[in-house]
Amino acid sequence: MEKDFRLYSEGMKTGRPPRSRRSDFATRLRALREAAGLSQSEVARRLGIRQPSYALWETYNVAVRPEQLPALATALGVPVDQLFADAATPARRAGPAGRARGIFEAVSRLPRRQQEKILDILQPFVKEHSRQPAAAQ
Repeated sequence: MEKDFRLYSEGMKTGRPPRSRRSDFATRLRALREAAGLSQSEVARRLGIRQPSYALWETYNVAVRPEQLPALATALGVPVDQLFADAATPARRAGPAGRARGIFEAVSRLPRRQQEKILDILQPFVKEHSRQPAAAQ
């Protein structure tokens, strides 16, 4: 006897349904991470925690310590207040994406003298790699 699998569609969800609804904060956190183009592992590494621990933040109502919020915001490349903004519309800022944005924000918090040293290294590199090929000029 052949089984009729027409009742099942490819759009059906697989796996066990969640026992509880994902919190608004967890939903927002996931949306911000995806908008930044980061994996859970990358965010966890930046926070100094393990990926399974961070995965819980995106799944359940987990108590994030107040001192972790600035690091979390920096890892995601957003201001702290955006962690608590509307999840449906994560604001995208102009500028570099993901990891580059996080690095530039960290550089912007360094003393001006150290920022100048970094710029002295980056400006020639950017100038060199942003040139058009000779045939295209």
